[in-house]
Amino acid sequence: MRAATVSLFDLTVKLCGVASYCENFTMIAYLVVREDNKWRDIYRLMPGQVISVGRAATNRIALQDEVCSRNHCELYHSDGAWMLRDLGSRNGTYVDGTAITGDCPLQPGQLIEIGACKLAFTDDLSRSFPTLEEERGMSEDDTGTAFEGVLDQPPPMTEPAIIHRRRRTRFRLTAERDPITADRTSHVLAQLYRLALEMGSAKDSRLVAEVVLRWLFESSRANVGAILILPEGSDAGAPAALNVVAYQTKNDLPYQTISDYLSGIVLREREAILARDVADDSRLINRDSLGQIHAQSVICAPVCLGQVVYGLVHLYTTDPKEPLDPDDLEFTLAVADQFAVVMENLRRQESLAEGLEKVRDENKHLREQLAIQSELVGQSPAMQRLNLKIARIAPTDSTALIRGESGVGKELVARAIHFSSARRNGPFVCMNCAALSESLLESELFGHERGSFTGATGRKVGKFEQADKGTLMLDEVGEMSLPIQAKFLRVLEGHPFERVGGGTPINVDVRIVAATNRDLELAVKEGSFRRDLYFRLHVVEIVVEPLRDHASDIPELATYFLDRFVQSTGRPARGFSQKALEKLASYDWPGNVRELQNAVERAVIFSTGEFISDQDIHLSRLEVDDVARPEPEMAAGYREISIEKLEQEHILATLETTKWNKSRAAQILGIERSTLDRKLKRYAVTRPNNT
Repeated sequence: MRAATVSLFDLTVKLCGVASYCENFTMIAYLVVREDNKWRDIYRLMPGQVISVGRAATNRIALQDEVCSRNHCELYHSDGAWMLRDLGSRNGTYVDGTAITGDCPLQPGQLIEIGACKLAFTDDLSRSFPTLEEERGMSEDDTGTAFEGVLDQPPPMTEPAIIHRRRRTRFRLTAERDPITADRTSHVLAQLYRLALEMGSAKDSRLVAEVVLRWLFESSRANVGAILILPEGSDAGAPAALNVVAYQTKNDLPYQTISDYLSGIVLREREAILARDVADDSRLINRDSLGQIHAQSVICAPVCLGQVVYGLVHLYTTDPKEPLDPDDLEFTLAVADQFAVVMENLRRQESLAEGLEKVRDENKHLREQLAIQSELVGQSPAMQRLNLKIARIAPTDSTALIRGESGVGKELVARAIHFSSARRNGPFVCMNCAALSESLLESELFGHERGSFTGATGRKVGKFEQADKGTLMLDEVGEMSLPIQAKFLRVLEGHPFERVGGGTPINVDVRIVAATNRDLELAVKEGSFRRDLYFRLHVVEIVVEPLRDHASDIPELATYFLDRFVQSTGRPARGFSQKALEKLASYDWPGNVRELQNAVERAVIFSTGEFISDQDIHLSRLEVDDVARPEPEMAAGYREISIEKLEQEHILATLETTKWNKSRAAQILGIERSTLDRKLKRYAVTRPNNT
């Protein structure tokens, strides 16, 4: 066995010599490390890397010699030569027996001495140099003893150390192996194959992580472990961003989160690490809630594909008699490679699904926009004033507040503002704030991450993100709860927001158009609407007048709706009879344009002739019992009085008759309750104390 080991070393030297011959143009060099008369390892030196040497576990070459300082020296490549620099070590660094000061250029064949350890520097391992010849001059037994353990288990350590680093698992190699290695590799490859099949059936990263942990526990000595994932778009070198998506323990052991030091090394260098005897080193393992460190050996492997890092696999064992070994490291790294491919596919599918949803939403909104873009119908002075105001407001990026009774067409006004602005090619997104509960409204506005609450099976992009580079209309903005108002205000002020359950700041470029039929001034006074939000929204105001105030537009609107419904239903109606138009014009339309639209649609459905008659029109007015309808007393005879004063007296008389029941009075007056409140505020009228 020892003779075979020597032959393997000689073969390694020869193969490395061939490699160095092919690569001599890039000045690749080697360090051969010898400790306690044993050749320990061969390190290939690459230009651009700094090779640190010392007793601390953080060094690239860790030496177990008390004479060696924790950070003893370093090698680096500069101006075509390899340089050796002493880092202020306690016992000095020697080259061919001479202590160095400052930066010392190295020549092939020189011997670096640090205490009892020697490091031979060469650019061609096939050449002989004195120390290597002396080793070869030993007897076969001595040589076997000296070399035994180079590629197997490391010597006993007196302090925690990272003993293995791996960038690529050997299970990717296809070279011929000896029968024992081939059998073991075949077994591992069969496990990896079954693992790949099981991972392929998982639907999200959390389920995949649970599958990965279960297989790692079955195939390694680990008894505690976790999968940590970086949020998409986060800095790959930021350990604090890691989230534990799955963990598993045996014997009810608590999971100790990975240390920032260890995760930082793995994320930065993208190498899997095996470290042992870590029980007294809080850099490599965190303490639990009682301040105890249970881990004895630890594996940390990056989950990465190309330049993208998805997270880490963290395993450790608490049994000093069953430490993790290099085979565990190899298998973990192979599993991490497969896990990275699955993560890439999952994120790609998620991105495609989000993109498809966004395209569908934009397509739907576009169809709606094209269909309704020209629905501001009418030639009355009121409509002309409205169109003129829209034309003045639209080119700006100012926040607009649209006010008016329910059904007057506030959303149509918002669409007209959008399509007349520079954002016309961006999305127009509409959101009704009164239709959802507080938690759902927050999720709809700002979006949520997968798993942020029960039922959140995937990431959802909120209305703000959907409206990026476009316009967001918030209907019934006065119905927002105070907590949502606070978050909404921050976005209006230009601050980034986060999805529900997320931690990544999101910035959007959105124009806000708000609409309400509430008396916001009264809501501010009552404390149900934030004063600062009111002033933020109240930049430019558009008041859409009720239909009864521009009744001359009723025939044109009715004809417009008739043409639309005839086209969609295929009915034979071509117009209205004179009596039908008179019936429409004489009605006060408390539901405004929306009620007129519904009445025309109903008439088209029930009509049988070419023209819609007055019998085909069924009005849905909320009727008040004629017996119960009070008739306010009016002053007899003519008086010289303004319409405003007459309206005030009539409203007060109606309120007195209903004993200041505002809802009943608004029904009698044929106006919205909010309109009645605004009029009372304008008239500075309050309820008498004796009523």
